[in-house]
Amino acid sequence: MSHPRVTPAPRTGFELDSKSASERTSVQPQQVSKKRNVKAKPAVQAKSLLLIHREPFSNEDDDIEGSQHPAEPLSADDPLAPLPFNPYKGNRGLTRAWHAMKNSLNGFRVAIREESAFRQELTLAAILVPCGILVPVSPVERAALLASVLLVLMVELLNSSVEAAIDRISLERHELSKRAKDFGSAAVMVALLVCVLTWGLIVGPLLWQWALMLF
Repeated sequence: MSHPRVTPAPRTGFELDSKSASERTSVQPQQVSKKRNVKAKPAVQAKSLLLIHREPFSNEDDDIEGSQHPAEPLSADDPLAPLPFNPYKGNRGLTRAWHAMKNSLNGFRVAIREESAFRQELTLAAILVPCGILVPVSPVERAALLASVLLVLMVELLNSSVEAAIDRISLERHELSKRAKDFGSAAVMVALLVCVLTWGLIVGPLLWQWALMLF
């Protein structure tokens, strides 16, 4: 049994106009929103770039004040001021070696004149160095004896230089100044102990043998 074919009724012009109007109204907000999003993107990107490139803790007022009040030049007494030109730093070759030797001899002369401890140790070295050369020991032991004596003189000169530098900065009593000088004195004491141990271990057995032969 066949059903009769039903044909749809034709749409009127009013229905077509209402549908097209509804489609336009439904599509238009999406297009407007898309346009708004497209226009808003550059502003958001620019704001993000400003946040990225902006330095933290920056203050424009400080920059303006710094530009209006330039920094004053440092005085010669300021510790941050650049050091004066040293004409001896540019010397090379034999000229530099000559000035270095002259300054070293001058430091040695000042140490003899001003430092009583260095004079005492130098007198002790004047006695021990000939003994170290004449004592019948191997070349390595002789070098150790002489090096221990020279070590005491070297450490004493370094201690004197530290004391002179501290006194140049300030003569007032300060805990850090005292500590630095005590460190230098302790270094001299260690050098003296090394000298005593070296001479005792090398020359001590020889002196014991000579004492047994005499008595």
